[in-house]
Amino acid sequence: MKEKDNIPVSKVQRTTGFLKAGAKVGRNYLSHYTKKAFGGKADKSDLNSRNAEDIYASLAELKGTALKVAQVASMDKNILPQEFTKKFMEAQYQAPPLSAPLVRRTFKKVSGKNPEDIFDSFSPESVHAASIGQVHKAALNNKELAVKIQYPGVAESVESDLQVIKPIAYRIFGIKGKQAEDFFEEVKNRMLEETDYLQEMKQGIELGNFCKHLPGMEFPSYYKDVSSSKILVMDWMNGKPLKLILDEVENLPQITRNSIGQRLWDFFEFQIHVLKKFHADPHPGNFLIKDDFTIQVIDFGCVKNISEEFYTNFFSLLKDDVMHDDHVFDYYAYKLQMLYEEDTPKELFFFRNSLKEAIRILSKPFKTEHFDFGEDSFLDELSDFGLRMSKTPEVYKNKRARGPADALYVNRTYFGLFTILSKLKANIKTENKWVKEINTQYG
Repeated sequence: MKEKDNIPVSKVQRTTGFLKAGAKVGRNYLSHYTKKAFGGKADKSDLNSRNAEDIYASLAELKGTALKVAQVASMDKNILPQEFTKKFMEAQYQAPPLSAPLVRRTFKKVSGKNPEDIFDSFSPESVHAASIGQVHKAALNNKELAVKIQYPGVAESVESDLQVIKPIAYRIFGIKGKQAEDFFEEVKNRMLEETDYLQEMKQGIELGNFCKHLPGMEFPSYYKDVSSSKILVMDWMNGKPLKLILDEVENLPQITRNSIGQRLWDFFEFQIHVLKKFHADPHPGNFLIKDDFTIQVIDFGCVKNISEEFYTNFFSLLKDDVMHDDHVFDYYAYKLQMLYEEDTPKELFFFRNSLKEAIRILSKPFKTEHFDFGEDSFLDELSDFGLRMSKTPEVYKNKRARGPADALYVNRTYFGLFTILSKLKANIKTENKWVKEINTQYG
């Protein structure tokens, strides 16, 4: 993959990059509708593919917030057409890395020293390049280390980037009104945290300590003396990327798939239901798998806290007796702004039933002692529901956002986890002690 010798950092440069992407999209639409007007074959899939290629190329040049939004959106195939999802998945694994000279200049600007002044050895080629930074291998005092270096200008451009991204999201992604504001506000808050590597270190140490008792989980140590807000140094972890495991999943014994899946399930369930603070970026690029199938968690940049009030209201909707009592169900749905007192009887009927259908599908893993994620029907049913809702007039003409901002990353985390478990075709125990507390503690 071609290395980058520079990254646009000024607001003018980055805005120009976004405008170029918008111009390309405009030309693609013009070509599409011109062909259609003159009776030619105008394939919407081809239009989406061309738009996805052009937008991704521009986002990869800009990196930072722009590329992160693409990464987030790619995890939910209901947000984007499949052509966008497929292309934007590259943001998780194949972002163009910085060239060695630019890495060296960036490192010295941030730390005041060259890498060789700090480490006994330092590899100038990156081993992984993502949306916010890239990782290099180093050594110090006989320890192998991973050194994550943030791309230039990322932290400073979060808010201005999001302001420019919004019109593109309105046009391409079908996000609008307060729904878009909630989405972008949450992304902004998490992005600002992710660009502070000292915050990531703090979160990694805290959640690592809380979760180290979980079977088959491993967390790196961090090195504060040689880290900063834009350079993060941690143990080098020797596991195999989970993505490669998923690519070769057909060669894995079922017992291995189940073991990896169970560990991931317990890791997220413990955080959400006990800690009320959780790793909110469950894409395969954040996990490594050792030969004994121990899971190594290597990125704690995106962590979400949820309040007791939100937790109680949100997870009470999973209870069977709540689902079967419209009065109680509406009570929690109103508190979560999934329903509104101003809804007309027709709106109330539609959104209540749609919400119940969504919960019925999403809660399936929690309703049984074991759940087989190898059954394609679960993820397919979930995706089909989302696609059907996106095409329903009551939804796309709706003027109100449905659901609190806190739910965005909870939903994203579960959908990401469900996707990984489905790719693993894992059959795991889902009715664990933390989920059982929902049925006894709240009501």
